[in-house]
Amino acid sequence: MWFYHALVAEGVPAICIDARHARAALDMAPNKTDANDADGFAQLVEVGFFREVRVKGFDSMLIRTLVGARQKMLKMTIRLSNRIRGLMKTFGLVVPKGGGGVFEGHVRRLLHDNAGLEQIILPLLEAWRSMRTRAAELSKQLVAAARTGEQCQLLSSIPGVGS
Repeated sequence: MWFYHALVAEGVPAICIDARHARAALDMAPNKTDANDADGFAQLVEVGFFREVRVKGFDSMLIRTLVGARQKMLKMTIRLSNRIRGLMKTFGLVVPKGGGGVFEGHVRRLLHDNAGLEQIILPLLEAWRSMRTRAAELSKQLVAAARTGEQCQLLSSIPGVGS
């Protein structure tokens, strides 16, 4: 995507072809080498046997990156909290259900009498809290982008659909 946008920005005519379609055509070649693939691509373009695909705009790529980064951060937060629960359970300390500040309070309360385990778990808990803070920042960016986006406003007008 970045290469396509860089070429277009320089005024070079560029098209993006469907990779699945091109692969199907190139899979028929008996010897799979980079040189043969390059020749195959050249032949596809020469005879016009390709499908052009639309390349998303830079703004769309930014929003998709924001959504992906936020989703990954949330998953990492959940995995880290589950890891903390698992490590503490090994020592007979069962963290009750609860998220956010409740989770942190339960963990700190259970670690109060165990200084050795506290030295191991508290750095993980600090990392967990930091990741939650960063995920919340990404969520705020996503909500702000949804409020300014015309298509997002239209979709948000449907009952049950939020940012």
